[in-house]
Amino acid sequence: MRKNLGTEEAIKRWDRFADTYSALHTEQGDIHKKVLLNPALLSLMGTVKNKNVLDAGCGEGYLSRMLAKSEAHVTAVDYSPRMIEIAKERTPNDLPIHYREGNCENLHFLEDNSFDLIVSNMVIQDLADYEKAFQDMYRLLADGGCFIFSILHPCFVTPDSGWEKTNDGKKLHWNVDQYFYEDAYEQRLGDQEKMLFFHRTLTSYINTIIKTGFHLEGIIEPKPSKEMLKLYPSFEEDLRCPDFIVFKLRKPLRIQDQ
Repeated sequence: MRKNLGTEEAIKRWDRFADTYSALHTEQGDIHKKVLLNPALLSLMGTVKNKNVLDAGCGEGYLSRMLAKSEAHVTAVDYSPRMIEIAKERTPNDLPIHYREGNCENLHFLEDNSFDLIVSNMVIQDLADYEKAFQDMYRLLADGGCFIFSILHPCFVTPDSGWEKTNDGKKLHWNVDQYFYEDAYEQRLGDQEKMLFFHRTLTSYINTIIKTGFHLEGIIEPKPSKEMLKLYPSFEEDLRCPDFIVFKLRKPLRIQDQ
């Protein structure tokens, strides 16, 4: 665990890791996004045609491209300059995605009430000030608009969590520890880089959602479908414990608009 490290340090690490991370992504993202996250996100989003959509923390841009191919008007931001470079390189000229470098804690360059839908896919745990990020998402949404975000499941992916294994490597059960720790911690991704994540309890997330003014419309703890298990049988272990959780929030209509 690494207390007192903030978003600026996370940005540096993601920038260094951007090329390695992006190499694992196809046009459907990495394998966990394809099997678990995309089905959940797409089911909550519904039709995006002609909607103004913000991809808040776009990474290498796969989700932005999927949204643009579905005829959404897409703006995409990421706090890693290298990620934005890669996203632009991977985006065909006929997909009109507006990429901007920006930290989701403060997207001051985007106008109030300008998006029908905001999607933030595996980003909020990368931000030290998630309360400020929620406030900015609320500011950017049009009245009645939706904010959908996915994160590492805070109940199960905690500092010092991981599989309990036998000496020969058989997975017995998933250990959870340090659940009530709320600060930065390191987790290795790939062979070299230790990424910086910020853990909060489920209570903190729910209370912040309510305090910000959002209405909670739905939650999904993604699990692999039967079809995906036929293609990727190793994901059978994800029926034992969820790695992710996805929230659908709505900014309420003003009284005069109801």
